[in-house]
Amino acid sequence: MISDRKLEHLLLCAHCDVQYKNKTTGFEDIELLHRALGEVNKKDIDISCQFLGKELQSPVIISAITGGHPAALSINRQLARASEKMGLAMGVGSQRAAIENSQLKPTYTVAREEISSSLLIGNIGAPQIEYAPQAVEMIDADALAVHLNPLQESIQPKGDLDARGYASAIEEIVENVDVPVMVKETGTGISREDALILESKGIAAIDVAGSGGTSWAAVETYRAKDSYLGELYWDWGIPTAASTVEVCQSVDIPVISSGGIRNGLDSAKAIALGADAVGIALPILKEAYMGYKQIIKYIERFHEALKSAMFLVGASNLNELQNSNLVIQGKTREWLQDRGFSTEIYSRRL
Repeated sequence: MISDRKLEHLLLCAHCDVQYKNKTTGFEDIELLHRALGEVNKKDIDISCQFLGKELQSPVIISAITGGHPAALSINRQLARASEKMGLAMGVGSQRAAIENSQLKPTYTVAREEISSSLLIGNIGAPQIEYAPQAVEMIDADALAVHLNPLQESIQPKGDLDARGYASAIEEIVENVDVPVMVKETGTGISREDALILESKGIAAIDVAGSGGTSWAAVETYRAKDSYLGELYWDWGIPTAASTVEVCQSVDIPVISSGGIRNGLDSAKAIALGADAVGIALPILKEAYMGYKQIIKYIERFHEALKSAMFLVGASNLNELQNSNLVIQGKTREWLQDRGFSTEIYSRRL
């Protein structure tokens, strides 16, 4: 059952090592240029932003985490309370389970009970075209995320292995709902080629969800009777830093950088690469098991680290951070240059 699978995913992510083994996000290759004469008062730094029509107090998004099992109700309540208090956007997990079993709806609608002013993002898979309007209506979503997870499907038992028609399905979803539609990967990244296709289908934003953080091949390896494929593809994907550049340099729609972002310095690097927002999931999930106050504490520390990075590069707001100088080194530089992307443009901004 889908509900049982959702619980397994929660428990595995919370208690097992599901991180990439031999691949990183690539953010260690990104060096923000220190400004000794930054001319910024840290107390005045503004991290507020507008995203998909909502005014937010932070570029941090609590990425799609859970829903679809009774155990998820409490977690989504804590996450939503924190989202509303801190002025963050929040996404729920795939809503398919509740559309097919109405008894599970409270595990998702609890988010809207707690969120009145922040951005609440629904979630559905690309093949479930007919579910999209119901997903939006269920939680009165401000936006809808269509998730792509071919790696997970290829590893998990009885996964959906027919990916034909996904692009046209996304286009149909855009046409059938009256809220902005974004597309998000689930941990293996978005390439320039796919970003251009998605933009042509009318989507409002892309969440790259690159590799280097949680590996869904790892999660499914723990669940599978035969771990061969999961072990082999544990580290598959486009590193988050590289994927962020690939997408930001290719499209003219908002970009969310996520996938292994663990602190405010990572988020500052992602935004300096061009991202409009950053998504975090696994660290927030672990804090949610500790309670609402722990989530707030984590977010406050995250924000403080982001502001510290902005102070050190002389950026008083997110727009200035996006235009600050940085140097791309190592494997990330090699990846991007081999793929035909300019890396020098980041180090020579005026």
